[in-house]
Amino acid sequence: MLRFTSSPTRDIHIGDLRIALFNYIVSKQRGEDLIVRIEDMDKERNIEKKDEETLGILELFGIGYSHVVHQSQNFRFHAAMALQLLHEAKAFNCFCSPEWLEKKREEAKNNKEAYRYDDACASLPAELVIDNENPFTVRIKKSQEPITIKDHIKGEITFKPQDMESFIIMNENKIPTYNFACGIDDMLSDISLIIRDEEHLSDAPKEDTIRTSLGYEKKIEYAHLPAIVGENADLSVKWLLEEGYLPSAIANYLILIGNKPPKEIFNLEDAIEWFDLKNISKSSECFDIEILRDINKEHLRALDTKELSRYVGFADADIGELARVYLEEASTTKELKSKIGAIFAKKELPIEFAEDAKTVSEAVEGAPYFEEYEDFKNHIMKESQLEGENFSKPLRIILTGAEDGPDIALVYKYIKNYIGEIAK
Repeated sequence: MLRFTSSPTRDIHIGDLRIALFNYIVSKQRGEDLIVRIEDMDKERNIEKKDEETLGILELFGIGYSHVVHQSQNFRFHAAMALQLLHEAKAFNCFCSPEWLEKKREEAKNNKEAYRYDDACASLPAELVIDNENPFTVRIKKSQEPITIKDHIKGEITFKPQDMESFIIMNENKIPTYNFACGIDDMLSDISLIIRDEEHLSDAPKEDTIRTSLGYEKKIEYAHLPAIVGENADLSVKWLLEEGYLPSAIANYLILIGNKPPKEIFNLEDAIEWFDLKNISKSSECFDIEILRDINKEHLRALDTKELSRYVGFADADIGELARVYLEEASTTKELKSKIGAIFAKKELPIEFAEDAKTVSEAVEGAPYFEEYEDFKNHIMKESQLEGENFSKPLRIILTGAEDGPDIALVYKYIKNYIGEIAK
């Protein structure tokens, strides 16, 4: 079993989607289920229906999953297992105040030492614990043995006991900490491999300590992905979709980043055939929006013409071919829609061509149907008695809504059936 986790406190970012894609691909390769876990323990920050939006995005990208788990549903298990650890003396109540702990951190900082909790409350006599009315957290006792994890990207990593501490598993408000909840949830779901961002690498020994202390013998494997960096690193997936990037193109680029694919342009099903976590770069990679634009253009070119036309508001293969013409100067569906929309919109004509444009427009409106552009152009020129720029400029604007662009003869090929509507 693999899992993709998402917080309902914010939009899915490109880094989140990359992790979801990798989890889906590996789950298909292994023949294991993928679950989605909504980490909704922070009730005050949760955004209403953000979890539904997340699931909708996953489905839009073709990321299938077996079921959804809301972390808050497992709260009773978190509390029960914290109590179990206390009863077995594998955890203890900590009465150290936040102010006292901050003082200790400052002392360590001044001494240029790494701060670690000193187990001040680990061996308190029972009577001091029972009769103590001060607020307390629950800490799990640190591992006395080295912890080694298998990471498919970074290799085997060993954490020494002196580098670990007895960390908090239940806060003063009796809400489990992130590490405790995740460690237990992964155990309850029988997760075999965790693919996530490398910022969570330090969580791995904590989660291992939790599961080992609870008697869970299965060793979960990991793959900690180097972060996506750069000024576009925090782009939301929703924004990319609104800007006109296709899901297939976004997925293509996110899988491509820091990878060694057999070809640059591919779809999700292709990636399942060749993807290997061991080929992922160990270094961080920048998200380059210009590369995504180029990839998006290729995915748009690969669309069936009628399907392409739907992205610009039509269901006509000719308009799809017209959109394909404009892919020479547009890279997203938003840009394409703007280009095609200008053709059918009311035209804004330069003042210096106003009179000529009116003459050309009347000639276009009254023209019969012509199969070939040259015949059409010659007819309009004859009717308007105009030539040179006084003819060509107004005609181009009337037909395309722009002063420049693709070869007008090529555009005419796909709009000739709409001339009456366009010239109005």
